[in-house]
Amino acid sequence: MRAVLLALLLLPALAAGFAPVEQGARLDFPRDHGAHPDHRTEWWYVTGWLDTAEGRSLGFQITFFRVRPRADDANPSRFAPGQILFAHAAVADPGRGRLLHDERIARAGFGLAEAALTHTDVRIDRWSLRQDPAGGAYAARIEAERFALDLDLRTTQPPLLHGRAGFSQKAPDPRHASHYYSQPQLAVAGAVTIEGRTTRVQGKAWLDHEWSSEIMPAEAAGWDWAGINLEDGSALMAFRMRDRKGGALWAGGTLREPGGGVRTFGPGEVSFEPLRRWRSARTGAEYPVQMRLRVGDRTFELKPLLDDQELDSRRTSGTTYWEGAVRAIEAGRQAGRGYLELTGYRERLRF
Repeated sequence: MRAVLLALLLLPALAAGFAPVEQGARLDFPRDHGAHPDHRTEWWYVTGWLDTAEGRSLGFQITFFRVRPRADDANPSRFAPGQILFAHAAVADPGRGRLLHDERIARAGFGLAEAALTHTDVRIDRWSLRQDPAGGAYAARIEAERFALDLDLRTTQPPLLHGRAGFSQKAPDPRHASHYYSQPQLAVAGAVTIEGRTTRVQGKAWLDHEWSSEIMPAEAAGWDWAGINLEDGSALMAFRMRDRKGGALWAGGTLREPGGGVRTFGPGEVSFEPLRRWRSARTGAEYPVQMRLRVGDRTFELKPLLDDQELDSRRTSGTTYWEGAVRAIEAGRQAGRGYLELTGYRERLRF
């Protein structure tokens, strides 16, 4: 679930001829690492922490989105917008006080923008996220205006399926669902270039791959989401869909334990409690950047790497949201690092 596509997901899916998300459908790898163009929306979302040789910590985000608009599939023109791709990339550097962020958008085709069907291979011009065709390591290459990312991401665990075998329900009505899995605990190595200065880095990342045709119910205003690589090798994903009054419309989560066992959590087992808020001077939006997250019998305090991790992506998606690197504190000690996403706080996102 990602903020940038919220407005598109409010529209009726089946009436527009999009493929439904079906309970009981078995995810098949490596095929399902690739694109699903019959569904309306899809994203490959990488977030992570990087450490420099000097001991500095950076956060990064690389996201590729695929959208199938309401178009005439029978139109033979190569210029018909059958699939639209857009991408966001960001670096969080506490020394700068705010995100470095850039974005791209293009219609698929002409050798400029593509999303492969057989494995993860998405690109827009000189931006790319590519996976070994056998379903293993990833390579991310981003050349933005003020920064560049050249990262290799090695898988250390099998895909983590969310919900019921990858069927992730987002509301009381199960029609609002996605196919959703993650690749947690990715081992990262490479380089970050910021305004001409290149630094070698290493760290850990989390990749989400999700596709759907209808997720957000009309009564939802936004969501909170967290993906945390825990230091004992386990991995935690949790989310809540918020209603228009700020309450929990739905919630869920998944925990892969150190031994590899997986626990799935329902709405009554997940809660997000704001502890501290930050207001953006640019947009006026107020975000709960520090949260208490309860999942089952465990409680984490999520603390941001820096407060100003707001992404203004109105040029490509019409949305503004907060997507930030956070530390997860459990019983007074750092238990892991990951990302927190906060959507629908500036306003309920609209198309």
